Amino acid sequence: MSFQSPADKSPDSAPRSRGWRKDHRDNFSVRRFAGTLAHAEGLDHLRVAHITDLHVGRVTPIEAQFAAVELTNDEAPDLVVITGDFVCHTQAYLQDLEEVIRGYDAPVMCVLGNHDYWAGGQEVIKSLKRAGAEVLRNQNTTVTLRGQTLQLVGLDDAYTGHHSIADAVKGLDPDLPKLGLSHIPEEADRLWEHGVSLVLSGHTHGGQVTLAGLHELALGRLVGHKYVHGLYGCRRGIRSGAVYVGAGVGAAVLPVRLGERAKREITLFELGHAPGSFEEHHQEQPALPGRKPSNKKAYKRAAAVVRKERKRQKRAKKVDD
Repeated sequence: MSFQSPADKSPDSAPRSRGWRKDHRDNFSVRRFAGTLAHAEGLDHLRVAHITDLHVGRVTPIEAQFAAVELTNDEAPDLVVITGDFVCHTQAYLQDLEEVIRGYDAPVMCVLGNHDYWAGGQEVIKSLKRAGAEVLRNQNTTVTLRGQTLQLVGLDDAYTGHHSIADAVKGLDPDLPKLGLSHIPEEADRLWEHGVSLVLSGHTHGGQVTLAGLHELALGRLVGHKYVHGLYGCRRGIRSGAVYVGAGVGAAVLPVRLGERAKREITLFELGHAPGSFEEHHQEQPALPGRKPSNKKAYKRAAAVVRKERKRQKRAKKVDD
């Protein structure tokens, strides 16, 4: 799979500002990181923009969605990757979602999240494809950007039980640099075992409130996430791996974001530049203890998708009758 990409830019180049939707642009952080040593050894330079948790819908202003598009395009990435939760509980805003996705100048690759399955995974996929995005569902693909080859590994949503590591990594070329996409960040642990040195994820919204470490307390200690927000793991070892958890663009319940690290976020990864070769937003952090969901909880999460789908079918039948 080959794409035409925007011209290369230096890693420290600043985004241009035209003032469009300025109020919403000011509510975003644009964070920048190098890739892993595996990327530095296998690539000259590719700029990948990571966006997650759009939650296009009533809770998140559509102006914020287009501000994210503009800020991303200003950075001229070679590729845009989005790690799930495109919608918020409903299919009512799929047309808006398509308009947002069409706004990105670079090719868009993505995976689904739990809200997408709750709202109707097939319908979300159709909208994304109509808008020109590629959706990876437990599969990998090789993309060529400016003559450079990168393997993308897309893991389907683990929260709702749609994930399969075995399928996602089947046929990977051990000699090519890899980038993993997973809505749930803890799945990175298993992807690292297959040579996927960097995994991009979302789901947590960074906690939305990062004052006094409340995000780590709520999502780490209470919910049981190992990775809450930012960069974790190791980018320098031969057999190690790193995961980045994005704060996201939207919100699913309350549009409240407090604290610098809770701001709406676009993250740029300069693949091909070694860690430490330029100033980054922060360094790798130690993982929290974490806690796997029980089998009972995992079953309930998967069953919720089936229950919601049945409700949609009943409503549709009533309308037809």
